[in-house]
Amino acid sequence: QLDADHNFTLVCRDLSELSVYAKFNNAVFRLIKAHTPGPYTFVLPATKEVPRRLQHPKRKTIGLRIPVNNIALALLEELNEPLMSSTLILPGETMPMTEADEIADQLSKHVDLIIDGGACGSEPTTVVEFINDLPEVVRVGMGDPEPFEVE
Repeated sequence: QLDADHNFTLVCRDLSELSVYAKFNNAVFRLIKAHTPGPYTFVLPATKEVPRRLQHPKRKTIGLRIPVNNIALALLEELNEPLMSSTLILPGETMPMTEADEIADQLSKHVDLIIDGGACGSEPTTVVEFINDLPEVVRVGMGDPEPFEVE
């Protein structure tokens, strides 16, 4: 029940996976490398490896992140490929769902598995979009936006 302009994110194990799904130059790579893993989502031009349904429909971009969370990293390692991700905000709500019991009560008939990894908080990642290889902070969240602010 997402709108057509919703941005999806691919959660990756490491920097080598980022280059499979996004196009970026060496300067952008160094900036991302200095801040991953961490609480950032990077929006970059998508490669042909990214299915169209995961790309932003107009800009042909994809969100990518490398998490710090040990459960997410273990899943990524076991699957040996990225996971598609989206913040769990139900229609009509403004805050994401973060409690496993609450998620199970409302969504257990719609999902195959819910992993209770404990409280994860509701503050989102900081989103940095790279347009023409220049960073633009489009959402301030857990990650410090200062390294990506261009004057």
